[in-house]
Amino acid sequence: MIQAAPEKVSRLIHTGQVIVDLVMQIDALPAPGGDVLATNAGFEAGGGFNVMAAARRNHMRVVYAGGHGSGRFGDMARAALEKEGVDIAAAQVAAQDTGLCVALVDTHAERTFVSHMGAESVLERSVLDTLEVTRDDIVYVSGYSLMLADKAAVLVAWLEQLPVGTRVAFDPGPLVDSIDAAVLGRVLAVVSIWTSNRAEALRFAATDNLDAAFDFIGMRLRGAALTVVRDGARGCDLRVAGQRDHVPGFAVEAVDTNGAGDAHTGVFLAMLARGADMRTAATRANAAGALAVTRYGPATAPDSTQIDVFLDSRG
Repeated sequence: MIQAAPEKVSRLIHTGQVIVDLVMQIDALPAPGGDVLATNAGFEAGGGFNVMAAARRNHMRVVYAGGHGSGRFGDMARAALEKEGVDIAAAQVAAQDTGLCVALVDTHAERTFVSHMGAESVLERSVLDTLEVTRDDIVYVSGYSLMLADKAAVLVAWLEQLPVGTRVAFDPGPLVDSIDAAVLGRVLAVVSIWTSNRAEALRFAATDNLDAAFDFIGMRLRGAALTVVRDGARGCDLRVAGQRDHVPGFAVEAVDTNGAGDAHTGVFLAMLARGADMRTAATRANAAGALAVTRYGPATAPDSTQIDVFLDSRG
């Protein structure tokens, strides 16, 4: 009897940071030295957790390779990861807690962050080597990781020895123009998927013209790489090998934009892993981002059924 080969399972291997968000809803930011009362406040797992939760809720296996602390916030982070079914690859970091981010969300759904890094800044090569990455996996890299010299050194060296053809997704984040140029260049040389919002793309290219930003990003990536640029309710733009495509978004009444980009990225990567074409993946990711901004909190990505219902309602 001939046994069937085991089904290949694509994993999202997340090398970024899971932190804890203290989310506070306010009317507006106070003046320097001032004070305001929050209408609501609470602790939530955040940072890289948002991307992983979005991917898990859309049927992708996820592995978190980063550090997690041994204190109160580390316990919160692990509990959230375990609840979503994320595999935690590393052991607790001794004598250091997970970091904290204060996220202030105003009545215009704009968010302002103040972050303190902790155990999530630790990344161990021995942990990465046990993952046995294959070409079916997608490795996620955060620009925040490249701001941490020790973590960046470990991460970049590991990325450069991944199997040929491994998909590496890079989310540069808002500090993209502050990343060491040499480190960033080495990472971009192995990136196959760039995913950012419009402001980050423009900042990286030092321009106010999106066409010029796409050209600049394209010149820094390898030839067949995919560039995804999110643009709020307008949707997102995709570019591969110089060919650009716009995928329309969905107008909704936003109450909190925190985590919407992460919801988009997690769903987009989960759909690619399942074999969807780029436009289908982008449409579902746009729907995920639209649903996320109608909910308060950082990890508000919808699951696949909720996306189905939303898309059906929009025809």
